[in-house]
Parts: sequence; C-alpha cells; structure tokens
Amino acid sequence: MVYIILGSGFEPIEAIAPCDILRRGGVEVRFAGIGGRVIQAAHGITVQADCTVDEIRKEDMEMIMLPGGMGGVHSMLGCESVLELVKYAWEHDRFVTAICAAPTILAKLHITDGRKAVCYPGLEEQMGTAIMQNADAVCDGKIITGRAPGAAYNFGLALLAALKGEQTAADVKKGLVY
Repeated sequence: MVYIILGSGFEPIEAIAPCDILRRGGVEVRFAGIGGRVIQAAHGITVQADCTVDEIRKEDMEMIMLPGGMGGVHSMLGCESVLELVKYAWEHDRFVTAICAAPTILAKLHITDGRKAVCYPGLEEQMGTAIMQNADAVCDGKIITGRAPGAAYNFGLALLAALKGEQTAADVKKGLVY
C-alpha cells in the first residue's frame, strides 16, 4: 500500500499525477488526509481522501509519499502523526518519497543526510547534507525525491518503477503517450 499524505494547501498535481500513474501500474494507493477526509489543496482544488492519517495501517505501508506545496508542507510538519509515520517507514525499510518542497521534511528528519536528492529550486539550503542533483526525480535506495510540479509525471514513473519494475513503468508511460 502506498499512502499519499494530504495536508491543507498541498500541490494537487504532485499528489494526483503520481497516484494516477501508480494505480495504472496496479499499485494500491490511498490518499490520507491530515485532520479529516476533505482536504483543501492549493489553487482552490478540494480532494476527498480515502482515509485520515490516523487511520493509516503502517504495517501495510510499502511507501509513503509527501507532495509539496508550502501549505501542505507546513501541515505535515505540524502533524506529529505524519512525522512518526515517515520515521517508521524509514526505520522499517519502506520507501520514503517526497516532491517539490516536501524533501525538506526528509532533511529535517535527517533521512536525506549524505544521500542524493532533489527539491524545488531555491530550497537547497534547507536540504542539510543531502547531495543535490539536477534531475526531475532522484532515487537513492529507498528514498525517492522529485523537483517540482512539472516533474510530477517523471516522479510518479520513478515511484512505479521502484515498486513494480522498469517494464511496468515503461508500459504505463507508453499508455500515457508521454
């Protein structure tokens, strides 16, 4: 199970595009809302979550994904349950993934220390000792980071490749005519 965390003000394309790509590839995905199931994203978009963060079954979690958007990042940083889930995933060899401003959360938790990563341009100074890369998506073991909203498709395909293999990701990419 992949859980995508939705906090108020999250960047919708960074959550929805990877979710769609993963589901097309046969991965079970759930949106998990902070503070409820109806979450107000950025740009006036509202999304219905499948569950709340407190309903996540961490033992079933293969991957946790943190979309960006400064509001969403602040929501996640202010939610101890989310931070504990990210730490749990990392400590139990699950995939820990984030895009745009959200990799800074991984840096604050020292998950990206000494690891290759990417984040939204201009936030590199918040990435601690991460080894910054120039790419849309970067995989370093069980850590996958993405650059920005425009990288949401490549980030989603990287998540799918990590879970289901390069061929499945290539098939989904072909079907998207991307």
